Amino acid sequence: MEEVREPADGEVIVRMAAGGICGSDLHYYQDGGFGPIQVREPIILGHEIAGAIERVGAGVSSLAPGDMVAINPSHPCGRCAYCSEGSFQHCLEMRFLGSAMRFPHEQGGFREFMTVAAAQCEKVGVDIAAGEAACSEPLAVCVHAANRAGELAGLKVLVTGAGPIGALCVAVARQRGAAEVVVTDLQDATLAVAKRMGATKVVNVAKRPEDMEPYAREKGWFDKVFECSAAPAALRTAIASIRPQGRLVQVGVTGDVSTPLNLLVSKEIELVGTHRFHGEFAQAVGLINSGAIDVKPIITGTYALSDAADAFEVAGDRSRSVKVQLAF
Repeated sequence: MEEVREPADGEVIVRMAAGGICGSDLHYYQDGGFGPIQVREPIILGHEIAGAIERVGAGVSSLAPGDMVAINPSHPCGRCAYCSEGSFQHCLEMRFLGSAMRFPHEQGGFREFMTVAAAQCEKVGVDIAAGEAACSEPLAVCVHAANRAGELAGLKVLVTGAGPIGALCVAVARQRGAAEVVVTDLQDATLAVAKRMGATKVVNVAKRPEDMEPYAREKGWFDKVFECSAAPAALRTAIASIRPQGRLVQVGVTGDVSTPLNLLVSKEIELVGTHRFHGEFAQAVGLINSGAIDVKPIITGTYALSDAADAFEVAGDRSRSVKVQLAF
């Protein structure tokens, strides 16, 4: 076994089995970071991860060697003002696996073994593959976004952007009873995956932007929107297509974008943000364990760790990839 820190009280050693390549991992790989977050020392990436328990430290009774677990990459301090009020995702001292936000950087899970707190591990079912378990983190992001959206049962929902987060937002919306889920994107391959995740209609806005025009008539059609692309054009389409007093959840992240404030005001649209998750991680694992959400359609490629460079190249090609994973 490679050199790895022995587990202290309440910790476990995990033999990694699968890890998904996230958009932030791509930014680190391609650009050395994003915005003010830049790599300043060697960093192990990977925060969408799952593996098998190798050893347990003292005081750990809920896990045993051989258990397959999904690892929650968030480690809030539990002491700051936001943690004290229960807003753990806004922790002022958050440690997040595979992140260069702090220095020294928080090393991630693209490795053979790692030591983590047992509290960060959620056991997955014996019939759940490691790759499925590694989708727990992005699914948790979407469960939190759905909580920010509010009631979805029987409603009409638009999802802009059919990457991994968009596709999983589709699945969560359908699992919560949305009557109609329309998805927009620029790529047929990603839209095909969104269809498999439960979309009732998909629109390639690069080829047929006119297909969205009917949804903007009479002040809009959709009750709720998940904007997952962070593209200015998608945000404008979302605001044009949502009904008065609808709620638009901004999931995608980018820099400054122009916003048609006249429509936001005149239609009394609620524009809300969504950031990571906390308790939703365990909920996401439960949804995968129970079969309530099948994440397999989003996994479009799996590569050995020795082929990581190829995996990152393929993951960056949205014309053929949704979620690319590494297998250990």
